[in-house]
Amino acid sequence: MPDMSLLTRPVLNRLSPAGPRGRLSILIFHRVLPEADPLLPGDPDARRFQWVVALLARHFTVLPLDEAVDRLRKGSLPARSACITFDDGYADNAQVALPILQAAGLPATFFVTTGFLGGGRMFNDTVIETFRRLDDGLHDFTGLGLGQYPIHDPQSRIQGYTDVIRRIKHLPQSERDAIAGRLSEHALEALPDDLMMSEGQVRSLRTAGMLVGGHTVTHPILRCLDDVASQREIRQGRSDLEDVLGEPVTLFAYPNGRPGEDYEARHVEMVRRAGFRVAVSTAPGASGMDSDPYQLARFTPWDKTPLQYLVRLGRNLLSPPPVQCKA
Repeated sequence: MPDMSLLTRPVLNRLSPAGPRGRLSILIFHRVLPEADPLLPGDPDARRFQWVVALLARHFTVLPLDEAVDRLRKGSLPARSACITFDDGYADNAQVALPILQAAGLPATFFVTTGFLGGGRMFNDTVIETFRRLDDGLHDFTGLGLGQYPIHDPQSRIQGYTDVIRRIKHLPQSERDAIAGRLSEHALEALPDDLMMSEGQVRSLRTAGMLVGGHTVTHPILRCLDDVASQREIRQGRSDLEDVLGEPVTLFAYPNGRPGEDYEARHVEMVRRAGFRVAVSTAPGASGMDSDPYQLARFTPWDKTPLQYLVRLGRNLLSPPPVQCKA
């Protein structure tokens, strides 16, 4: 990777200076695959993640999320501050991402959905892994309220599972999971049951000095739940992790995370009352001193070359203030 530091650091210093005008970039990842997967083009493999981590180490000051937010509040962020976060609790976070982070000496925060630990599978992965295992040909799922899907190559499988996930994501959780379960009956072989971390792997992240945060129990769209169910998801997810780790859990990530679409102001207050100190959304942009610490911005650069990735990071710092739910 060419050394672009002499050119980029002065620019990034202007966009994200030290002190009260500092802006915090928080990156989102979900999986880091051992090898590239044609059905998961958005997820980096180990080789790609290595250069992403090297780029961040060279051009940014990567901080633990709790320290970064404390310094953001105090106006004492260093220039070019950034945090690395992972959502959901995939096993490859511990198996693949953690050694790469450790080799680079960078911290990260892992937001874990507790209901899938030790053999569970999220509905979107049920859909993806089903489409991976469909035989070639036309599949008619109109009886499930879905469409017809001609399957013949990786792209058609991606188009199929993307459409299904889009159609069912915001359905009531029981209905969404039932459709995914019935869809999985069409797979040619059993779906994997080892995609998510074990409790031991979650503990290994903390042992390695990483942070672990709450991400509910079953990853619901909180806006679709009533208050009782929302509070149960938020509080039980925290309690589950505290039982696993034997320590307080003070960081939270809203499932899906779009303000006003996936969560509302009432959920922000629930998170606050549940004992969390910091919460992150998926509204793009960078956070400043005036940002709500319970709705910090995060974003995902998808670019596949270091230069494009770095440009995207810079553009994110130029974004308008992140969207937030108002009480």
